[in-house]
Amino acid sequence: MRFLLYVGLLAVTLVSARINVTSLPGRDSVQLTIYNSVDLTLVKETRTLTFKKGSNRLEFSWANTLIDPTSVEFRPLQKADQIEVLDVRFPPRVTNTLEWNISSEIAGEVEVEIRYFTSGISWAANYVCEANATENQMTFAGNVRVTNRSGEDYPDAQIRLMVGVVRLVERISELAQRETTINLGAPPVNGPGFNRKLGRWAGFRGKSLDDLAKKSEEAKAVVKEAIGEYFLYTVEGRDTIANGWSKRLPSFKVTEVPITSYYKYEKERYGATVMRFYKFKNDKDSKLGTEPLPDGSVMAFRSVTKDNLYNFVGRTAVKYIPIDEEVEMQLGNDAEVRIAPKLMNWKKEDIRFDKNGNVTGWTTKATWEIELQNSKSIPVTVDIRRNFSGDWDLTTDDKFEKVDAKKIKFVLALKLNERRTVQYELTTRHGTSVRK
Repeated sequence: MRFLLYVGLLAVTLVSARINVTSLPGRDSVQLTIYNSVDLTLVKETRTLTFKKGSNRLEFSWANTLIDPTSVEFRPLQKADQIEVLDVRFPPRVTNTLEWNISSEIAGEVEVEIRYFTSGISWAANYVCEANATENQMTFAGNVRVTNRSGEDYPDAQIRLMVGVVRLVERISELAQRETTINLGAPPVNGPGFNRKLGRWAGFRGKSLDDLAKKSEEAKAVVKEAIGEYFLYTVEGRDTIANGWSKRLPSFKVTEVPITSYYKYEKERYGATVMRFYKFKNDKDSKLGTEPLPDGSVMAFRSVTKDNLYNFVGRTAVKYIPIDEEVEMQLGNDAEVRIAPKLMNWKKEDIRFDKNGNVTGWTTKATWEIELQNSKSIPVTVDIRRNFSGDWDLTTDDKFEKVDAKKIKFVLALKLNERRTVQYELTTRHGTSVRK
């Protein structure tokens, strides 16, 4: 991106207007607010410009970038009542460039802000879970990976990450590359829709920068009250986000977070395997709960030695986790916990016939035995779910819970190296034997 300032009288021709052009100093500051629901980043930067009393021209070029030129705004942060944007135009025979015609009642340095949308910058959350040997506590760390493919470098930038749904009429990347979205015929001074205060036309597609900037400023307070559609994460410090680079930034790290390790078996969902889960809650009792956690990927490890040598447990994805919500991390199958249902007996009885001798109803009784084995060096909790259909009853000596009309679950604790069985009899009525 390029910024140039013309401090002489406005020239009649394009050629004479570009004589003695002075390059602007670099950015004083830059802030990136990166949205994760769409390819959208709000860039807000400040620069110190030296104005001449009278007419000045400021040139903005977005060549080889994915900046949306219809979203570019300019405003002075100092002495705003003495500096006015008269118009903005696109120079003839010069592509990817616009010029602000600025009238200044003063001469000297003024801090200004330039804002715009760009595409090509994205972010994703990554988490690392390090469970202790007994799998009842973990160290939980979060990182953010920012990737820049926008065509522009952003040195020493403050990074803010926005979670929430933004709806745009057109993609920013398309606006950045389509000349047809811009009136290249030099719009008239004070033409309809031109905003002198912001130095742009009001034709930006989608929400205005003012609206989204306001959302960014208020997001933390609003979402913590559970009434907003956005949540803002601010990464501490400043980082250089160069074009073509991806950078991982630390977000948080919390130790001794309580977790529950348990195992699920449900043939209809997981097949014949036993799935391992870690469960925790995003609340203050868990030393979390100060903010929602964005969706991302999790890598889980477990300590296996006294000197904290870790084994890889599994990798999974988690969805957006609000404050005070419990989350399950599915970490893959575990061969050290075995659950094997086996049909031991089946019979049909209470057969009913109509007057013509046709079978109209019957009852089946199936006896099942579930073998459980814990080969781990720690106790485990297992959640066994069984699905049935029709009109059924179940009898067993073990405690179970009816999840819904078609499902039950056994929740059992297994000691280390323990083997045991669970038995139940399933009675199912069919046809005219079904209870009304």
